Amino acid sequence: EQARDIMDAAWEMGITLFYTADAYAGGRSETAIGAWLRSKGSKTRERIVLTTKVFHSVVGNPADRGLERDRILRQIEGSLARLDMDHVDLYMIHEPDPTTALDETLDALDSLVRGGKVRAIGACNIEGWRLEQALGISAERSLARFDWVQNSFSLLDLAAQTDALPVCAREGVGFTPFSPLAGGWLTGKYDRAAAPPPGSRMTMRPEPYRRFQNERTFVMLDRFRRAARERGVDPATLAIAWLVAH
Repeated sequence: EQARDIMDAAWEMGITLFYTADAYAGGRSETAIGAWLRSKGSKTRERIVLTTKVFHSVVGNPADRGLERDRILRQIEGSLARLDMDHVDLYMIHEPDPTTALDETLDALDSLVRGGKVRAIGACNIEGWRLEQALGISAERSLARFDWVQNSFSLLDLAAQTDALPVCAREGVGFTPFSPLAGGWLTGKYDRAAAPPPGSRMTMRPEPYRRFQNERTFVMLDRFRRAARERGVDPATLAIAWLVAH
């Protein structure tokens, strides 16, 4: 019910890009979006731009992961069934698979594009050098290419600025920053003198953000909060404004 209410609010605000992954909540995220789309009817479904991803296990099996051809062809069928769609607009690899040749992965994704099950393909958590390599393979073999990248990018994580973003700009590849608030660190909710608030990512899924737990970060956050106050906004607003203006 909460997921439905969130999607209703997003739709009413004019948001038409809905993004998920097959492994999110063990497939329940895709199922929730599919049920919501059915309730909205065909006109809404025609306007939605739908993105999902492949790499991790939907059922939590550590051995069921990766980007081998057969697995990609199998996983897209599960995603389409849960979403109750005959295609997705953008199908992304959740992360690179160093155990599978890029050629094999790109060939599988190309077959999905040619078969009409996927309109475009993209890559998440990909390094600049690997993106260049993938684009080169696609050009050489006339395969569908990664037209979109989704990497972490925020004031606390600037790696994309000198890695993937220059490649995207040069090659005309779109870019979505994920974790623009650095897992909540740029909202002002974390303080050196207090425990993380209940329900926050630092209490539920802290691993990707433990690197921020140091005095240097807290000094920067103090300055950032002051900068937000001077502009009459909250820290999250200033963090997003910086990102949009980048």
